[in-house]
Amino acid sequence: MSGKGAPELSVRNCHDLRVAVIAAQWHEKVMDGLVDGALRALHDIGIDEPTVLRVPGSWELPVVAKVLAGRGYDAIVALGVVIRGGTPHFDYVCQGVTQGLTQVSVDTGVPVGFGVLTCDNDEQALDRAGLEGSSEDKGHEAVTAAVATAMILRSVSEPWH
Repeated sequence: MSGKGAPELSVRNCHDLRVAVIAAQWHEKVMDGLVDGALRALHDIGIDEPTVLRVPGSWELPVVAKVLAGRGYDAIVALGVVIRGGTPHFDYVCQGVTQGLTQVSVDTGVPVGFGVLTCDNDEQALDRAGLEGSSEDKGHEAVTAAVATAMILRSVSEPWH
């Protein structure tokens, strides 16, 4: 299981962060679970009014993340799912989305929580979607990672007194 060894992240004093959640529309049941997990995580840490945008698919996540990063968001969470099929499409989409989101984060300095599931089949995706009976909640994890990173960046950008 990929969640083995995950750190226990504690995020506090972040209620004033501007956070956006961008979610693909493909695989509705999986995506609903990821979005619910993300919103639950944001609520748990005191961010009750995030921007939530739905895009056609995972491929569109990087361009929307780039625009939002330029509009003053402190953290962005990208949620999607790509299921392996019988063509190289899976490899191209996964690589492009991963590189695109990484580039947005590095180029802008805005953390992008990576909640894009890259799975061999529907069962794997459902098991990571944070639904009842799922073993993992990747939407929740992506929010926690992005917000924790935003708080780290905030701590190093504030002047020492």
